[in-house]
Amino acid sequence: MKTDFAIIGGSYAGLSAALQLARARRQVLVVDAGQRRNRFVDEADGESHGFLTQDGRAPAAIAAEARRQLLRYPTVHWLEGLADQARTRDDGRFEFRVGALTVDAGRLILATGVRDELPPVPGLAERWGRSVFHCPYCHGYEMDAGRIGIIASSAMAQHHGLMLPDWGSPTLFLNGAFTPSDEELDALARRGTVVEPTPIVRIEGLADVVLQDGRRLSMNGLFTQPRTSPSSPIAAQLGCAMEDGPMGPFIQVGPTQETSLKNVFACGDAARAAGNVTLAVADGVMAALGAHRSTMF
Repeated sequence: MKTDFAIIGGSYAGLSAALQLARARRQVLVVDAGQRRNRFVDEADGESHGFLTQDGRAPAAIAAEARRQLLRYPTVHWLEGLADQARTRDDGRFEFRVGALTVDAGRLILATGVRDELPPVPGLAERWGRSVFHCPYCHGYEMDAGRIGIIASSAMAQHHGLMLPDWGSPTLFLNGAFTPSDEELDALARRGTVVEPTPIVRIEGLADVVLQDGRRLSMNGLFTQPRTSPSSPIAAQLGCAMEDGPMGPFIQVGPTQETSLKNVFACGDAARAAGNVTLAVADGVMAALGAHRSTMF
């Protein structure tokens, strides 16, 4: 199968990139494995927040409507499956496999997203996207200015501890993940964040933290700092340069979202140290513009 542009990943960034290219009347193939990062919010009948005109809407509904609008364009083709075995050909084009199908593309846009690795606290993973989150801007308001638990997985928990007082009354559970310095403890105290050093046994109920000494602290919700990793091997197979972010590696890109490999672009969470739906959509636009203009200039 041959196409002008192949977009690997059909979530918000990939959909956004595809829309721009479709409106430029170019042949576009979107390959999607159906593993959208915030799918766990859908499973909990949850909502997406902070995206202009879509605040409070289910993430799946946003993605489904975007796909419906995209597929109205006759130059767009959608392929469900996992992209693998990517390589650069001698003629400068790109090739990868989706099952038994070989795709030949002139430009690639990687919108492959990331996987979240949560700290190994019993009961935490089952509540991910339900009452356990990572982004205060996305879910902090829904804490109703109440009690917020922060489950530390690294020293990055300090940032949650300093930010979340704007959304409620936080308790930072160190859980052996790191030891704050005296200066850090003073900063947390000035912000009103309580520091709890007692290890966690498990999470129960909505967001009840059961401690090793038998105490149970009930929270309106919990935040933690997942370690992220690329959800697709494509960038590594092609040899794209990576950067080390505070939460994990991501694809290195320039101002037009072009990677270290000519004519390969990346967008969304795969190409950011951190992100959300709004940023993913904006990155997708820029990646598409960069990829399109690369065919002319």
